[in-house]
Amino acid sequence: MKNFSLFLFVIFSTIQLTAQNTAERIIANNEGLHIGGYGQIDMNLQSDDNIHYNSKLDVHRLVTFLGYNFNDKVSFVSEIEYEHVVEVYVEQAFMNYKIKNNMSLQAGLMLIPMGIQNLYHEPPTYNGVERTNVDKYIVPTTWREMGVGLTGSMDDYSINYQAMLVNGFNGYDDGGVFSGKSGLRSGRQKGAESYMTMPDFAARIAYYGMPGWNIGASLYKGESETSMYNGLDLNNDAAVTIADSSKIGIQMLGVDARYNNGPIQARAQYIVAELENTAQYNAFTDKDLGSVMTGYYLEGGYNLLNDRDTDNELIAFARYERYNTHEEVTEGTTINMSYDRTERTIGLTYKLDQGAAFKADYQLLGNAASQEDKKMFNLGVAVWF
Repeated sequence: MKNFSLFLFVIFSTIQLTAQNTAERIIANNEGLHIGGYGQIDMNLQSDDNIHYNSKLDVHRLVTFLGYNFNDKVSFVSEIEYEHVVEVYVEQAFMNYKIKNNMSLQAGLMLIPMGIQNLYHEPPTYNGVERTNVDKYIVPTTWREMGVGLTGSMDDYSINYQAMLVNGFNGYDDGGVFSGKSGLRSGRQKGAESYMTMPDFAARIAYYGMPGWNIGASLYKGESETSMYNGLDLNNDAAVTIADSSKIGIQMLGVDARYNNGPIQARAQYIVAELENTAQYNAFTDKDLGSVMTGYYLEGGYNLLNDRDTDNELIAFARYERYNTHEEVTEGTTINMSYDRTERTIGLTYKLDQGAAFKADYQLLGNAASQEDKKMFNLGVAVWF
């Protein structure tokens, strides 16, 4: 698995995306205050011939962007999110300083440059009512941490890049935080009184030189943090050994590609996370964290209104997604087949504008431990401005 991961990174590391997310729009804009946002409103209904389920209606997320360009070199970007009406988060808050036209220094709470949706997660930018679960459980979206980094481009080679040093996941806080079912997701510190022993490294490089294509590769390497190190006597070998059992070494690699040419669009992504010290971690915390997690999806779409005299788009799409948070486990942990999950989605995205869309999809959600798929019907409203 390690050799395969290294092979993928080497192959794609010479091949970011020309599309802009909201933060990039703010930085590229003129001086002054900039206000924007995005929203996602969902209806989810589980379907079964023998059981009646109520629909779940949810203002899933409502986000406000506030940015300010002080001059042509210095910008500040913030993203404040309400989830499910009652939960409030800060998703981005960083300063951007242009060292030169094609290179900037960034510092603050930043998105980790891993995969497609962690960087480009505004709802009208992807098909399907919900985000892909590969990005939810393996990446895990929306993943942001505190740190400092460089971002820029080499226009002569059609390459964009990002590199940053950030705090790691919180893997232990009065108990184990990671698990086999949800992977690393619950360990995101999100800039909320985060702590750090040593910085982790994250980087992305991407190629946009072929017409219609955006191809990228991402890397993350470091160790999870642990509250057990707070106030720890480093001369106490027994205490240090116990604290070390609550930490996980993490190496995550991802490759992704997007294609858009006329009515045809497609995207694909593969993520692998290799975790160290899981045997000790699981024994200490009574968790079942896997030592390797993998996930991928393949999606194709077609604009049915391409030949019509309209700027609207009606995109019919299909996606196959598979992710396994127990791809491999260490001794003492039994593979849970229900963590090997497969999702098949077909749907429509009706774009009234690039920033406004209605969505509908039907999903079959399965896992290797069950013969029956869960059937989901989803409707959504997506906006971005």
